[in-house]
Amino acid sequence: MKNILKYKLWALVAILFGATACEDFLDRPTEDAFNIDNFYQTNEQCFQAANILYNSPWYDYQRGFLWIGDALAGNIYKGTDDIYQNFNLNSSNEDLVNASSSLWLVNGHANAVIENISAKAGPGVSVEVKNTVIGEAMTMKALAYFYLVRIWGEVPIIHSNTAVIGAGTANELMKNKLEDVYEYIERTLLQAIELLPEQNAQGRIHKYSAAGLLAKVYLTRSGVNQNGSRDQRYLDLAKQYAKMVIDEYPGKLEPVYGNLFRISTGNFNSENLISWRWVISDQWTSQNSIQSDVALNNFTGIADTWGGWRGITIDLQKLFGENALSSTRQNVDTRRKATMMMWGDHYPYFWRHVGGFTATMDDDNNVAGSPFGVPTGANIVKHIVGHVEGDHKAENGQMGERMATDLATHILRLADVYLIYAEAILGNNVETTDAEALKYFNAVRSRAIANAIPVTRLDFKMIFDERRKELACEGDNWFDFVRLSYYKPDEAVEMLRNQERGSYGSIYSYYKGEATLADVELWSFKVSNVNASVFKLPFPDVDLAMNPNLRKEVDAVPFDFSTIPY
Repeated sequence: MKNILKYKLWALVAILFGATACEDFLDRPTEDAFNIDNFYQTNEQCFQAANILYNSPWYDYQRGFLWIGDALAGNIYKGTDDIYQNFNLNSSNEDLVNASSSLWLVNGHANAVIENISAKAGPGVSVEVKNTVIGEAMTMKALAYFYLVRIWGEVPIIHSNTAVIGAGTANELMKNKLEDVYEYIERTLLQAIELLPEQNAQGRIHKYSAAGLLAKVYLTRSGVNQNGSRDQRYLDLAKQYAKMVIDEYPGKLEPVYGNLFRISTGNFNSENLISWRWVISDQWTSQNSIQSDVALNNFTGIADTWGGWRGITIDLQKLFGENALSSTRQNVDTRRKATMMMWGDHYPYFWRHVGGFTATMDDDNNVAGSPFGVPTGANIVKHIVGHVEGDHKAENGQMGERMATDLATHILRLADVYLIYAEAILGNNVETTDAEALKYFNAVRSRAIANAIPVTRLDFKMIFDERRKELACEGDNWFDFVRLSYYKPDEAVEMLRNQERGSYGSIYSYYKGEATLADVELWSFKVSNVNASVFKLPFPDVDLAMNPNLRKEVDAVPFDFSTIPY
């Protein structure tokens, strides 16, 4: 990691001024002869410097985002021999290499923006703009560390690129203690909240973005170094900052859940507090490529998707009350169809130029040779735009391109904050009838279920399951298990062991009418090799080779907070 990190730290200046793209979120500077000393002279130039924080550095985390966040969590099926499915991850895994590289690159970019704005901004730059851009960078930095600490546990805190490069210590950084990494994230977000405005330009981070993320950080930290119960101090802080967002942020829940995941209705929806803002440009890594990994083969019409054999686990289907072997769908919860595509489902917003798409294995009814056939009976819907012209162009007037959409990836939504608030109120209680917790839990649930009867009591499992249904395939559910593992590791392990991660034999023949229901066999698969160690993933080999201090047997050290100004 550290040789990669060192290279990227040196390369940041070139990257910041060499980026090319289109639209607002990756605009290149308007002149050709900028250098680091003469660039930050206008408000617009300062915003341009931060644009890249919304996309390119995150690009190589896109696969890890889903495979770690959802395959490990038991939401996404990739085959029972898949290393995420059966918890056989090792240090040579390419996705972990890319995830590590990406998240450290985000941190490096954020540090560069913070340092350069602080030192180089000219007299033409307003204090408000300097504060806003630094606040955006701090929030993205905190987000990167929030992923790092929940994936790998103890990691080095790199507050300043310049300091690390100047000291020549990039290959010998020590891991910092878990509680100190969380403390650093919290301090960074508190500073960001002070700097950020209540409103920012469309799609950009604002005060409530940072406050919502901080609420989630506090909820997670409440279990760190605890045994059986959570620290009430951090539960109270999680509740405080979630309530700040609920009371003060003018955005609302999107009434139609599925609209959140369409370009035209979801990219800049007010429910979204933090999103990665992808664009289609001549710069590779500025675009969203997730569709290629999860959509049915050739679903875009240009042969750049290969996700037909990846889908939704039987376990998640059961949580929604669905059975892939049934000829009818319950469709009680609108999140189900917006998350998973099951036999017979019709989507008017996919392949709309030919009347929509219906999930079927009948060759005569398949569009562009896109057979429905994952062995769990459900494919992934979120992150899919569809046909490059019939759907992508219809959504925003621009053709999609090979492995490229500009569908935003939502990282923090208001619905998440509502459920954080409910969980913080529940805290260490077995159950709660608190009116506030019920109000916001029911708001999320009733958005998805028409005429839902409000629940009158909540327990932990109800909130956990609601989060899973609300946020499935959004790269988040694994971290709910990590949060639980901090203070109740045995309970987290048991929940994972009880999941059905298997598939159905002969389900394809059954759908095609070539076999009876009696011919279909459940090939059950439940993970037995799960223990508390799975909640810290292995550092990649390249990281360990370049910095031996990341190895398990090397103790983490305290971070000296007197070395930073906040």
